[in-house]
Amino acid sequence: MEQIRERQTKTAVSAAPFRAISRGVSQPGEVPVGTGAVEASSVSGDLIEQLRVLEEMKSAITALQARVAVAFDLAQRAEQAEAGVPVSERGRGVGAQVALARRESQNRGSRLMGLAKALVMEMPRTLAALKSGQLNEWRATLLVKETACLSVEDRCAVDEELAPDTGTFDGKGDKAIVAAAKAAAYRRDPRSVVGRASRAAAERMVSLRPAPDTMTYLTALLPVTQGVAVYAALCQAADSARSSGNAGSGVVPTRGQVMADTLVERVTGTPGGISGINLDLVMTDRPLFQGDSEPARLKGYGIVPAEWAREIVGSGRTGQVHATTPDAELTVWLRRLYTAPATGELLSMDSKARLFPTRLRRFIEIRDDTCRMPYCDAPIRHIDHVVPWRSGGKTNLANGAGLCEACNHTKENPGWTSKTVHADVHGGTHTLEISTPTGHSYQSKAPPLPGHRPSRT
Repeated sequence: MEQIRERQTKTAVSAAPFRAISRGVSQPGEVPVGTGAVEASSVSGDLIEQLRVLEEMKSAITALQARVAVAFDLAQRAEQAEAGVPVSERGRGVGAQVALARRESQNRGSRLMGLAKALVMEMPRTLAALKSGQLNEWRATLLVKETACLSVEDRCAVDEELAPDTGTFDGKGDKAIVAAAKAAAYRRDPRSVVGRASRAAAERMVSLRPAPDTMTYLTALLPVTQGVAVYAALCQAADSARSSGNAGSGVVPTRGQVMADTLVERVTGTPGGISGINLDLVMTDRPLFQGDSEPARLKGYGIVPAEWAREIVGSGRTGQVHATTPDAELTVWLRRLYTAPATGELLSMDSKARLFPTRLRRFIEIRDDTCRMPYCDAPIRHIDHVVPWRSGGKTNLANGAGLCEACNHTKENPGWTSKTVHADVHGGTHTLEISTPTGHSYQSKAPPLPGHRPSRT
């Protein structure tokens, strides 16, 4: 704390150039006319000095956050022990509370909690380097990540060997830091490093995330041999297709376009990838029928331009709509969803069932779009009651929320409560309030639906 106060004092002293500029300089680097007291070089130097001091303060604050997070974890475990919580269940929800306090997703909060424990309990010299500003949070994370496969004793030994607090990594980039940590870890325990590589194959996966301009990134995490084989096959197919010639058509696709088309066709078995699709496309009648520019929202992707949406659904006058793609005819089912004109909320429907019916689940998924836990935007995996069924919660649109699997399990931990805030308080927007065991509350509003323009006073 003394170091932080010292840095704050230094920052306050070096703020004088800001005040001088604000009094008499209209453009950056311009010297006040007639004063003769401040030269452009000294102003620039002070500004750079402030940037350095602020960066060091950020690192010191990060180190303090790590200590506070570990202390909070210990305090929560002690409180849970006094309450009679079994040993195996103590500490549940701690990462989620850290995430909410830092305005992060639960996934990010768990990683921050793991980083804090590693720095405070196992890597004191890396923590000291972070506190002094010689490392930032990202580079400290790299050191923790590359030593995660080691035992506590070996990790402490690597931390001592690298000694980041002595300036070992001054002027070094991310790759140099990762390489040094990997080499030190391998020297300490080569078997665990090799085992980590073998276990990595179990983490193979395919993910999809939005890209600009109605595109997506389809990413596959594969073992190196499989990844190289797939890429080589796509390259060979692209070279073969281009050499066979499409010049007669006047349009020659690029090598990357051919590779993308080949991937889609081989995975789906259909040229163009799809012969029919069920779109949950939320848009108003104005852009669909009248050419309005109000954007639409496509479930699983996000906001899309109105013109693109019109091209996909065609005229939209019947339940089944046909649109033409460059490769094949595309059959699209258009599902109509209606909103309340004043609030933009989807019209409600109730059910007496314990579980949410399919249509009600679809309503909630479209309304919420992503996980409704504050700061979490993971895909929705669970549709659950805000107020639990066992506590008298109803199975309806107002008492339902879309959550990812982790967040849905977290809100069921002891001491966590959730409720819906009356819609009138927030202009008709469905609002979820989460309360943690420490008594802190966080709110999450459903994203606005297309066509809803809230009134402003």
